[in-house]
Amino acid sequence: MEGDYPNLKANAEAFIGDVEGRSEGNLRRYAPTAVNQAKEALRALGYYSPTIDWRVREGDSETTATLILSIDPGKPVRVTSRTVEIRGPASSDRPFTGNLPVHPAEGEVLNHGEYTNLRETIQTRARRRGYFDGKFVTHTLKVDPAARTAAITLIYESGERYLLGDVTFEKGHWFETDLLNRFVTFQPGTPYHADKIAKLNNDLQDSGYFRGVDIDASPANAEKGVIPVSVALTRREPRSVAAGIGFSTDVGPRLRGTWREHWINPKGHKRGAETELSQPRQSLSAWYELPLDPPMTDLIRLTGGYQREDIENVESELLTFGQQWQHQLEDGWLQVLSLRWEGERFNIGNDETGTSSLLLPGVGYSKLHADSPLDPSRGYRLQFNATGSHTALLSDVDILHVDALAKGLYTLAGNHRFLARFQIGGIATNRFEDVPPSLRFFAGGDQSVRGYGYKTLSPENDNGVPVGGRYLMVGSVEYQYQFADQWRAALFVDQGNAINDLGDPLATGAGVGIRWISPVGPLRLDIAKGLDPEFGGGWRIHFSMGPEL
Repeated sequence: MEGDYPNLKANAEAFIGDVEGRSEGNLRRYAPTAVNQAKEALRALGYYSPTIDWRVREGDSETTATLILSIDPGKPVRVTSRTVEIRGPASSDRPFTGNLPVHPAEGEVLNHGEYTNLRETIQTRARRRGYFDGKFVTHTLKVDPAARTAAITLIYESGERYLLGDVTFEKGHWFETDLLNRFVTFQPGTPYHADKIAKLNNDLQDSGYFRGVDIDASPANAEKGVIPVSVALTRREPRSVAAGIGFSTDVGPRLRGTWREHWINPKGHKRGAETELSQPRQSLSAWYELPLDPPMTDLIRLTGGYQREDIENVESELLTFGQQWQHQLEDGWLQVLSLRWEGERFNIGNDETGTSSLLLPGVGYSKLHADSPLDPSRGYRLQFNATGSHTALLSDVDILHVDALAKGLYTLAGNHRFLARFQIGGIATNRFEDVPPSLRFFAGGDQSVRGYGYKTLSPENDNGVPVGGRYLMVGSVEYQYQFADQWRAALFVDQGNAINDLGDPLATGAGVGIRWISPVGPLRLDIAKGLDPEFGGGWRIHFSMGPEL
């Protein structure tokens, strides 16, 4: 290719394909075909008058013959006029007419692929937004190779936009129709949009009730522009059991088992249980769930559980019963109102023993925005929780417990990822010694300050045993570089502590790590150095897994 035309060269090679292994005579016979293919490739990118010469370089006993094309692309055809009109009701539909592809624009070299993309974008939007009678009354691309000009004219007549009608559920689904109707987020008479049908399909699939979802919203069934929506559902098996083995340097090897009953009555109630066994922690919990409106986000959950922990000479046995009401607000925040009772028996280094009984009303707000659930490239998580108890309400001590978490992730230029994490918390109480360990703050470990042991950062008693703090402050910044497919290197700095006074010093850790993006999310292996020996800092290996947010 004479001149610097990498796109033309690549397109010509793609059109011609692989010609290796042909004999000299075969290449000579094939040469006219290759020339025509090269002309077609250049024409697709706006070069209609190339000069193409060819020759065959003879081979020898070790190499085969080679066909060589010498191409002078000539001057390109340029777009001299572009007319794009949307007529009919869609002309006032801003999401339809807005942000149409700007290429090929007037003055640019003609690119047939860009022209096709423009035409197909209009057709695709029409189908997605319910203009099923729409058609191009004019779609021409007039090229004058001699004058090196091209004129684009696309005039689309949309016709009336179809509407969505009533949603009916075919017999055999077993569930109450009232429950299923709560999954429908549009009213009859709503203008058609493919995303509304896709959302209904996804919400029914994600409900956990069904093995199969088949939605028929074909415009062929429309009457006077209204499309009836018919949904056929296949109920899934009622129960599932799962078991897994995990590992983190915080708790070591971990066994987990879950039992779930996906539906127990036509109202869509669910229940389940799970257990976790590791050397420092053993737990068993059960729950019962009632769907609300809408059932995709809103629910009431009743819970109960038992947990035993023995970490850094802090032993605790915790029994809980509670209720949660989950509701998604219009701005996307998830609100959880809760009321739980906790009974705890604890022993801190054989120096501090006690029992507590607390009735804890609480409120929590969280918001997660990410462009992928398992391995996002950008997004954030915000979380705030507040809970409390009072001696006038069946509790042993007055407590106000507050904590907040913020995480952010941003990717620059594809390979450069920046993560930040900040967590704070505080306890207001008139008798901190009566606050059980499960409500005190501890720092250190894989998800906190790396370079320090799990829950080892906190105020200590006279015997050097961490007893938990009134406040928590933890921050982290991390840079990741993706050096290969599914692999990233990381540099990080963490700082934080659980403290009794906001002026107390914080511990700092720094290190390097490696990330493997597995099918179930990132696996993280870090080597960290705690920079403050007085807090127990030293070299530590940290291993964990799960989404970055």
